[in-house]
Amino acid sequence: MSLKKCKIIELPKISDPRGNLTFIEEMRHIPFDIRRVYYTYDVPGGADRGGHAHKALHQLIIAMSGSFDVKLDDGRNKKKFHLNRSYQGLYVCPMMWRDLDNFSSGSVCMVLASNLYEASDYYRDYEEFISVVSSK
Repeated sequence: MSLKKCKIIELPKISDPRGNLTFIEEMRHIPFDIRRVYYTYDVPGGADRGGHAHKALHQLIIAMSGSFDVKLDDGRNKKKFHLNRSYQGLYVCPMMWRDLDNFSSGSVCMVLASNLYEASDYYRDYEEFISVVSSK
């Protein structure tokens, strides 16, 4: 997979004086079926999350509240995305090393995932990930 496939997706935003509404429909707004949803919150100042890649998992990462940075690495190129809008999501394709950091106070990171949790889908060692990517 290539870093070029990873991009910010603008989600529908319905504005209303009573509050805005955003929705996400699988295979319409995002290119995968949603099998799992999880979120991180109360991340201590200076801490980071991620530090892994997935073999087959597709994800949409959304800053539901606050902001944070997502650094992606496909083994050849690197790119940083700053997420701070709840109506935008970062699509992350498989075989992309990711690190999340620079969390603002009170930030909430929600992730929509294409598969249920499976430990065997992870590369948790960067050198192993680079070795696999380099061999393809």
